[in-house]
Amino acid sequence: MLESVIAHEQIEVLYQPLIEPRTGRIVGAEALARSTMATSGEALFKRATAAGLDERLSRLVQRKALRCAAVWEGPLKDLKISINLLPQDLSRDGFDQWLLDEIAAAGIAPSRVTVEITESALLINQPVVAERLAHLRSEGLSIAIDDFGTGYASLAYLTSLPLDMIKIDRGLITDIVGGERDRIVVKAMIRLARELGLQVVIEGVESTGQLALLADWGCDLYQGFLGAGALSHEELTRFVAAAQVEAA
Repeated sequence: MLESVIAHEQIEVLYQPLIEPRTGRIVGAEALARSTMATSGEALFKRATAAGLDERLSRLVQRKALRCAAVWEGPLKDLKISINLLPQDLSRDGFDQWLLDEIAAAGIAPSRVTVEITESALLINQPVVAERLAHLRSEGLSIAIDDFGTGYASLAYLTSLPLDMIKIDRGLITDIVGGERDRIVVKAMIRLARELGLQVVIEGVESTGQLALLADWGCDLYQGFLGAGALSHEELTRFVAAAQVEAA
């Protein structure tokens, strides 16, 4: 059944805004896959991997997100689009060129595209992954490490990879309002990233207390239910338009 869903492109792509903490300005959105077959994109990709369909699903979501963002108009016209890459994507020969060809076919400027990788992708073959990321970056794309600070986190990645951004995992900010150690860790990570010239995105922001601290510490962007969850194209258009009116 999943194979048929993918073949008929019956996968919905939703978009979670990336928001500046101080101004409330929306600068981009992350593309997320959804289907009636799974409660989340993560669950959907687990099913696809088990069925040997992960590559087809990943490329379908990436293609749909790029082509949608390429024709965004009005309040969405200048937004950046972030797409997630599977660890397997970067291990496949020719994937980087395939992605560049898809960007060209969609007619979207490479500078509007950010690719997000998880740290587990780097365990496959770090030199090869670094080379392919460097190729994408040389063509104008931005590179982000997703869920930074958990799992296979290594500070060495910040100096050995061609990165533009780190996305700090939601698990690290849950207790920053009341937990002294959590505050110390997150503040240090933000400071280190900024000193290395990297942008910092915080995931999973759910309270105004968290947002106030993150803005004060110099976080560049945030995602989370305090701002907005995953939105359809129509919902994203209304959300961005409302934010622009509020800022005016």
